[in-house]
Amino acid sequence: MLVDTFLGSIEQAASVAREAESGGFAGAFTGEVSADPFLPLVAAASETERLELGTAIAVAFARSPMAVAYTANDLQRASRGRFILGLGSQVRAHIERRFAMPWGRPADQMRDFVLALRAIWQSWSRREPLAFESEHYRHTLMTPMFVPPPHEFGPPPVWVAGVGDVMTRVAGEVADGFVCHAFSTPRWIRERTLPALTAGRERAGKSLEDFTVKATVFLATGSDQEIEAAVAKIRSQVAFYASTSTYRPLLELHGWADLGPELSRLAKAGDWSAMAALIDHDVLDSCAVIAPPDKVDATVKDRYGGLVDRISFWPHESGRLLTCT
Repeated sequence: MLVDTFLGSIEQAASVAREAESGGFAGAFTGEVSADPFLPLVAAASETERLELGTAIAVAFARSPMAVAYTANDLQRASRGRFILGLGSQVRAHIERRFAMPWGRPADQMRDFVLALRAIWQSWSRREPLAFESEHYRHTLMTPMFVPPPHEFGPPPVWVAGVGDVMTRVAGEVADGFVCHAFSTPRWIRERTLPALTAGRERAGKSLEDFTVKATVFLATGSDQEIEAAVAKIRSQVAFYASTSTYRPLLELHGWADLGPELSRLAKAGDWSAMAALIDHDVLDSCAVIAPPDKVDATVKDRYGGLVDRISFWPHESGRLLTCT
């Protein structure tokens, strides 16, 4: 498995990228939470030569495919072919009420989004007319003035994030890689994620051999005090995720079906401390690695070896404690 790290804010990006490259990390990624996910990558690209740089993830439906195509093309050129475009759908409330963008059928919309990106990049590289029309996107105008200058690195790989079977199959069908949600377990990846990805790849006439699966794993390591602090963060984060209906299938797979509705009830009441208290040892042990530094490597390999190709860790400071060998 390749080990990735979190790039951090735009102010931190250059120094974190240099440190990650010298420390042996394979890649450094941003996420779209409270800041733009693309801007830190510009700073990181100018300070590194080997480190892969990417989004895990940028919210696709907050933007048009054309806007993303330009940004991704610029980052691929600036990084000299080291950019990875990771996309996610977010949820309807955020797309419509936070970003004020239209919401369709998310899996079909994501398929159209990725195919639109590929059509735009092909139009630029081949200097041919742009003619992409689908249910969600229509790109039919590209005059020479608006075609970016060519570069030698080709389009970046596109990864898609997902949780449910339908989005996961779409990722297997049209993307180059898949980003597992942090609230996943090895059993979920083995029994639900990989079969859905395989079905999508087969639909496209491909296999998982040329496809990347990336996981983000909850990790508590370090001193006893550091482990205790990380476990508290993880417990709260898992409680937040498990309170939403999106993750009910994972709870059901593990026999925790009653946990979701109770967490939802407490979330509506704003009782966040009570929510965290419901995340017991069995839940934590299934979705998190809790180990001293000298045991982390073996534990991660035992649980995720053969399941994923790349891995990163949350909380991010826990991942930064690891050596990359």
